[in-house]
Amino acid sequence: MTSANTSSPEVLRLHAEDAYAHELAALAAHDKLPRPTMWNLSPRAVLTYLMGGVAGDVEITPKYVGQARLMEVAVATLATDRALLLIGVPGTAKSWVSEHLAAAISGDSTLLVQGTAGTDENAIRYGWNYARLLAEGPSEAALVESPVLHAMRRGKIARLEELTRVQSDVQDTLITILSEKTLPVPELNTEVQAVKGFNLIATANNRDKGVNDLSSALKRRFNTVVLPVPDSLEDELSIVTRRVESLGRSLGLPDVPPALEEVRRVVQVFRELRSGLTEDGKTKLKSPSGSLSTAEAISVVTHGITLATHFGDGTLSARDVAASLVGAVIKDPVQDQAVWNEYLETAIKKRDGWKAFYAACRDVS
Repeated sequence: MTSANTSSPEVLRLHAEDAYAHELAALAAHDKLPRPTMWNLSPRAVLTYLMGGVAGDVEITPKYVGQARLMEVAVATLATDRALLLIGVPGTAKSWVSEHLAAAISGDSTLLVQGTAGTDENAIRYGWNYARLLAEGPSEAALVESPVLHAMRRGKIARLEELTRVQSDVQDTLITILSEKTLPVPELNTEVQAVKGFNLIATANNRDKGVNDLSSALKRRFNTVVLPVPDSLEDELSIVTRRVESLGRSLGLPDVPPALEEVRRVVQVFRELRSGLTEDGKTKLKSPSGSLSTAEAISVVTHGITLATHFGDGTLSARDVAASLVGAVIKDPVQDQAVWNEYLETAIKKRDGWKAFYAACRDVS
């Protein structure tokens, strides 16, 4: 146990409501608009928190870079009796948006169920403290709440990540919860009714389509918002730099701006290989088997900065990003290697200002 005079260690990653507590507090203090029952902020203030703006003299940093209308639809959905389903390819900020929506609305983004092939009904409904169950029999004290049940009882937002990874029969556990707003507990001959303010945000990767498709009955309980890949290189660059800066602060790494050109190169490579076309539209390219998402670009840059910090001069260079970049592109050692080599020779080799980048990638390849 930590002693009273010893400070606890810093956590690696703060929850959204903790990391942006000053912004949420400023928005709440200046928010004069009507708030739905149990919401900490009005829908318009939630939108400002997501898209950026000001609250008094506090700058609200953008959490989502993209179409404001998509976030308006998402926020409005959560103010109704429909659940929200965020769909997109990897790296389109589904989980990020989900977390920040829950933080802004409920002040609690931790009511999370991580969907996997092994997720069972207990993770969504409830479980039991088996020691008490054996000693006392079924009782309220022996009941172990799931995050969803906790949210129902307290009028909060619950989150379910990677819904299509969950087995279909387990997915359908949500139907009664979302349609009747109640969860039967037959062992106690009772039910839990959702308090006003309860809702659910689910995310799904549309590259997983066909893994465990949602039943039509479940689909009807959701309003679906498709989050697209960032429209432009500048938008994606803004997302990557903001997220890398945030990760860098938690890891004690140097700031990104001095190495902005290297970050831009990584983002451009990902966009070109993902789209099968160079940024100028002049050269068609083959695409590798991986998704090359924005999230992977963030990982490549963060790893590069770590290399530069601990094994370089502290400034991100082409040599620092090359190793991680090649690893992100080449998932299939045969097919993807050929695609990557062709891309280097046809698109990168003669590009002005990319000589060091080309050489570093060739060395690793």
